[in-house]
Amino acid sequence: MASELIQRQYAAMPPKWALHRRLYNWVLAFAHYKHAAWALFFISFAESSFFPIAPDVLQIVLTLERRSLAWRYALISTVASVLGGMAGYAIGASLWFLVSNFFFHFIFDPTTFEHVAALYRKWDFWAVFVAAFTPIPYKVFTLTAGVCHISFGMFVLASIVGRASRFFLVASLLWWFGPSVKLFVERYFNWLTIILVGLLATGFIVLKYIYDS
Repeated sequence: MASELIQRQYAAMPPKWALHRRLYNWVLAFAHYKHAAWALFFISFAESSFFPIAPDVLQIVLTLERRSLAWRYALISTVASVLGGMAGYAIGASLWFLVSNFFFHFIFDPTTFEHVAALYRKWDFWAVFVAAFTPIPYKVFTLTAGVCHISFGMFVLASIVGRASRFFLVASLLWWFGPSVKLFVERYFNWLTIILVGLLATGFIVLKYIYDS
């Protein structure tokens, strides 16, 4: 079920790497600045509500340069991203009538927004977790969560679990394997997260079947 959700939403979005190459290079340039960790924080925060480039790209470069700080960078990405998600929720809950035109024009289309709202009515926790962990644009779900006024506590919990799982997975791969895994992470990370969510969803389905039996 969760894997079908991922496939439908991911297929509807344009490939980030092709359309946002200049922003991608701009984000990577921060790796060479003295306050790169702060850059990672602000990019992680902004990506949760409006910025198009995922913070993973900067986290990867920073971690490869200082592998001993892998867990610190993962924590920064997680905390900032969840805080950004909470800001996105607040925008959706309180300011949507003022900013909706901007987001529909620059960030995502109304059709995607309506699809996500429908998913919230059915999936709730899973919708947030899958968006937080996979390539599905998390920002669409944070804003829609506020507009739909889903449980804020549930939203924060799902965001923490999903974002931490994603960023600490990146940190783990780079810490264990170093530069040799960089190309693999950049090329196949999206598919890896999709597979992991599919396996997790299967596990929950099996447990539910056993429990109901």
